[in-house]
Amino acid sequence: MKKKFKDNEIEAIITILEGIYPAADCTLDYKNPLELLIATILAAQCTDKRVNIVTEKLFLKYKDIKDYQKADIKTLEEDIRPTGFFKNKSKNIKACIEKLIKDYGGEVPDSMEELIKLPGVGRKTANVILSNVYGVPGITVDTHVKRLSGRIGLSYSKDPEKIEEDLMGIIPKEKWSLFSHLVVFHGREVCKARRPKCEICKINMWCGFYTSLR
Repeated sequence: MKKKFKDNEIEAIITILEGIYPAADCTLDYKNPLELLIATILAAQCTDKRVNIVTEKLFLKYKDIKDYQKADIKTLEEDIRPTGFFKNKSKNIKACIEKLIKDYGGEVPDSMEELIKLPGVGRKTANVILSNVYGVPGITVDTHVKRLSGRIGLSYSKDPEKIEEDLMGIIPKEKWSLFSHLVVFHGREVCKARRPKCEICKINMWCGFYTSLR
């Protein structure tokens, strides 16, 4: 059972995090919806920092959807190898590209319903694209959001879809996308996986994990 939060407590948490991370935004580098789609697929079980290193060269080589369509899959595998799971990722990218061309005129869809039909795309990837490219509010449940939601007490579920549902129920809709970014930044800087810096955390007074240590 998750902790009960009052509206003003949620607002306070968001306000404080906004003050700490005023530049919180998507940390994947991209210039268009297709680039963000590819980057997000590559980001599965890989850091955004490493993905950005790989895509810096990748996006110069593959400038549009036709370049991906024509690419030899073995060559693509080598191009994305540093992101890990490169065989499965290259397979998903090639299948995704074919579906985009066949069913969507080469354009990245702008709805959750259509995005999750693409190979290698789940709700996490879809929310990244919808919120950052199309301005559609959404909560992206990555490892940081999952970890911090459990520690703070916003959601104790292990299932990303249930966590997303729990957060949507307590976070104001207009803050959904921003909240995801804020939590990611806080997870990287303060609420780290192995050694959270609870003593310097500015929202520790609302954190179930911190209060359990006292």
